[in-house]
Formats: sequence, C-alpha cells, structure tokens
Amino acid sequence: MRLDKWLWSVRLYKTRSQASHDCSAGKVKRGGKHLKPSTSLKIGDTLEVPSPDNTYKRTVEVVQLLEKRVSAALAREAHLDHTPSEILAEAEKRRLAQKENRQFRKEGDQGRLTKQKRRQWEDREGKFF
Repeated sequence: MRLDKWLWSVRLYKTRSQASHDCSAGKVKRGGKHLKPSTSLKIGDTLEVPSPDNTYKRTVEVVQLLEKRVSAALAREAHLDHTPSEILAEAEKRRLAQKENRQFRKEGDQGRLTKQKRRQWEDREGKFF
C-alpha cells in the first residue's frame, strides 16, 4: 500500500497530490525518517503527519489499509490518533480564534467602505465634500 494513497484514502489530506507533495517535502515521517510517497505501509506503522494548517504534528497509527477513499466514519476506523490532547486543545483554540477573526472581517469594519456603508456614514456624519 502506497503512503500517499493511504493518507488520501483515510482523509488526512484533501487530495492525493497534496499528500504526495508533503511526503516529497519530508513532512511525513516514520520513526524520525522522511518517507517517499511510494513507501509501502503495513498495519501497526506509526506516522508523524502535519496538520492541515501545518501548526502541529499528528501521531497516527495505521490500523487498516484502504485502497480507495471511503466515508469519514470508515476512515476514522482505519487509523488511531495518538496526538496528545493538549496539542489538540491548543489547535482548537487557534481554530476558534481564526473563525472569530473571519467573522469580524466579514462584517466590513476593515478596508474600503461599501456603497451601503458609505451612505450610512454620510447620513451620520454629513457630507464630507
């Protein structure tokens, strides 16, 4: 079983090419050694895989080898995540902070005024010409 194909099939990566790229870049490791995308996997291997945003490493144990991409429920059964809970909690905090930041930017308080916001501002402040 190819490493890049397995990473894609258990939904650790959105595309197989992303999985292959990270393997080639040396981001996926087994026992501290970089792995090529074509590396063979076997049940019981423990891998270090970067998170989708590359802020932390996940420690994943191979439980089942899958040839094709499967549903999320079956994909969760194909590997065991041994990542410490402290790291996952910190990543969740970071994700929530980014979500709040996106919501703040979406409200339009930054950047150039929209036509609607400009008209509201002119009504409050008066014309500036």
